Amino acid sequence: MEQFLAEAKHSSRVMGTISGAEKNRILREMANSLRANSMDLLEANALDMLDADKNSLSSALKDRLLLDEKRINAMAVAVEEIAALKEPVGRVLDGWVTEDGLKIEKVSIPIGVIGIIYESRPNVTSDTAALCFKSSNVCVLKGGKEAENSNRAIAKILQSVLEKNNLPKSLISLIPDSSREGVAKLIKMDKYVDLIIPRGGEGLIKYVCDNATVSVVKHDKGQCHTYIDKDAKLDDAIKIAINAKVQRPGVCNAMETLLVDSAIAKNALPLLKAEFDKAHTELKGCINTQAIIDVTLATEKDYDTEYLANILNIRVVEGVEGAIEHIVRFGSGHSEAIITQNITSAEMFLNAIDAAAVYVNASTRFTDGGAFGFGAEVGISTNKLHARGPMGIEGLTTYKFKIYGSGQIR
Repeated sequence: MEQFLAEAKHSSRVMGTISGAEKNRILREMANSLRANSMDLLEANALDMLDADKNSLSSALKDRLLLDEKRINAMAVAVEEIAALKEPVGRVLDGWVTEDGLKIEKVSIPIGVIGIIYESRPNVTSDTAALCFKSSNVCVLKGGKEAENSNRAIAKILQSVLEKNNLPKSLISLIPDSSREGVAKLIKMDKYVDLIIPRGGEGLIKYVCDNATVSVVKHDKGQCHTYIDKDAKLDDAIKIAINAKVQRPGVCNAMETLLVDSAIAKNALPLLKAEFDKAHTELKGCINTQAIIDVTLATEKDYDTEYLANILNIRVVEGVEGAIEHIVRFGSGHSEAIITQNITSAEMFLNAIDAAAVYVNASTRFTDGGAFGFGAEVGISTNKLHARGPMGIEGLTTYKFKIYGSGQIR
């Protein structure tokens, strides 16, 4: 592991020699190579899907794991979109002249070597590799065992493009030891690794945060809520709630709890239940919800659970204040939404909720690097420092000060 990471650290110097135009050309080659080798990717993914069946993975996890022609093309498109973004490195963020006549420039630079630990979704391999390459960072990747064949195949394709361009394949690589012991070593290698980004289950995030000596930006659980206010357009509210839960339940920006204003609960809940029944959503609710529609009783534990499945909690609350109170208690700082036509209520919600993304009259499913215009993301940070929300290329840079003098001494 140490030798592998030492090579990664050494190769980070190479990134400083590659121009923005050259990086973009290589990224476009990577996108074309993903498409050209789609059969290899599908064969590798089929092995992972076979193992998923043998290991009885949930349907939501299988959905995250699956690759098909459409998803491979989407991976390639994401790489092309990243190539088309503005160059993030070497930008002068600010500049001024001091009283002593020193000219100071604040300039964006790469972070260095970034370790990314993730589960299930093979597209994370190409997304994060492309984002790191665009931002002149070296990435060392640790995907989940369930996607091992797919991740290897993707990494091999990207590395072959690097080698064709006379660049070290250690710029993009999978860690040699993908066991828990390997992860334990990786997160303590602060001599070689500058940042760890874990994205996965609650247990993984906690383990990394508790044990890492490398700086961590965590992609924590998505305990996302949608609140339907008494002043909502009910048709829009139902459409948004269905999308937030049902469109893709196994992702972190899917809604886990629906909050409904008590002033409209008797009218709204039967309509909502009818639509969720069509989508075969398993519903749980508070006592007040049970008094209106037939649902299983939701427990305190349910309100704190990220299902990543087609299961939804419902709670009747007393206005926007009740919704805020619930989210403050159970939210994970990921994505929260209010559906209302009342500007005062909307602003109260936006200002009171401490989350990376807060929506008015839109689905939480939009919390995504691609949807935000970043091309893709290495994760959705629930940290407050140094990045928050979908982390695109800007979140993968830091800065330094360049000071130009003319003989000044202090």
